[in-house]
Amino acid sequence: MKSLFSLLLVLALSGCASIHDPDHPGPKEIQGEQLGLQSSTIEWPLVQWWTRYNDPQLNRLIAEALQNSPSLAVAQARLNMANAAVEGARAVQLPQLNAAYNQTRQRYSENYIYPDPLGGSMETDASLRLNLGINLDLWGKNRARTAAAASRAQASQAESQMARNALISAVTQSYFNLQNALAQHDTVAKIVTQLEKVLAITHDRVGAGLDTQVEINQADSAVSSAKVQLNQINTNADLLRHQLASLLGAGPARGNDITLATLAKPPAGIPEQLPMNLLGRRPDIVAAKLQVQAGSSEISAAKAAFFPDINLSAFAGFMSLGLSNLLQSGSQTYGVGPAITLPIFNGGALNAQLKGKQAERDLAIANYNQTLLTAVREVADASTAIRALQQQTIDQHASYRAISSAYDIAVRRYRSGLGNFVQVLLAQNEVQKQALLDTDIRVRAYNLDAQLATALGGGYDINTTH
Repeated sequence: MKSLFSLLLVLALSGCASIHDPDHPGPKEIQGEQLGLQSSTIEWPLVQWWTRYNDPQLNRLIAEALQNSPSLAVAQARLNMANAAVEGARAVQLPQLNAAYNQTRQRYSENYIYPDPLGGSMETDASLRLNLGINLDLWGKNRARTAAAASRAQASQAESQMARNALISAVTQSYFNLQNALAQHDTVAKIVTQLEKVLAITHDRVGAGLDTQVEINQADSAVSSAKVQLNQINTNADLLRHQLASLLGAGPARGNDITLATLAKPPAGIPEQLPMNLLGRRPDIVAAKLQVQAGSSEISAAKAAFFPDINLSAFAGFMSLGLSNLLQSGSQTYGVGPAITLPIFNGGALNAQLKGKQAERDLAIANYNQTLLTAVREVADASTAIRALQQQTIDQHASYRAISSAYDIAVRRYRSGLGNFVQVLLAQNEVQKQALLDTDIRVRAYNLDAQLATALGGGYDINTTH
């Protein structure tokens, strides 16, 4: 038996199908050093980084989104599928034990191989046995497939964090945009009140013979124009409420409860250098890297398919004609032996399969490289925009204060009869523009801070996740 097994193994190895281009090089992964990543120390965002805004309303919205959003349910389902694939791949490596029972009632032919008295009789053919199978996996095919499944499961876990980060970022930025719309509503509402006061002054001046119907029409037009803008802001706010409600997994009416909040100043702190640890802090980079690892394992499994598949099988049980004899000692049956499947000629199917796995690995590497480039750019963009915004905020506040003062002076001069309506109208138009820019630039600081927190991984860390 031992010599027969050795002979079969030698024949199997000598007759294997040949691998074409076994050392496929493929593209290279971009290294962090090539993109300027350095081993620098920065303050990474916490898992609940949005709590630093000290806004209980935002905290509740994000908690609700994490609880109810369908996007996270999709990510969790994919993770469960990946974990099930790992369990299935591991099961193949373990011994397989099955129980089988067969019973057939049949008439045996008188004109076949069965002698009298079996020929022409009705008998029950029964068997009861245990079957044991062990795949030796000498070439590591099953181990490689298990490794690929495990890498994909870990990638799915990282992708779940990607979905979480994307959801939190979307809720946070939609919330800040809504806060901007609500703040603009208050700003323009105040401007409408101011313009209505100017209209009243104009009526007084017309009564005093200082102005004409032209100035009244101009003042009335300014009030109407501001009310149109106020209506547009309200419409935008309603759309943002609907967007937020959808992100929360709720109907449009859910957004009606969101009110104007007093936001804490965004925290300071911008990376001076792009950190090397970004490779383990961005879940999309981690997921892309794990997909490359899975692709490499699949290539190993595809190469192992060129070698013989060797299994050991054994069985033990009972076989008999007639149920009454089934469990008697004389009905015992058992056996053991190898089973070898040898690929010799398959029309190039194995090489085609290998090329397909190599192409999948190459695609995974290209996706990893693109993901890494995108991640580095997002961190750099957010950091640059925050630095630029700091000076823009100072200049914008100064501009708004100056034009507000000029507007107040123009209105006082107009009320006292020293100025004209054109001066008031020009100053008012600039005040309105600068007031909206002031709220825009303030909210942009929050959005950029949220973008940077997301670009830095949103609190994800592969060292604590796996």
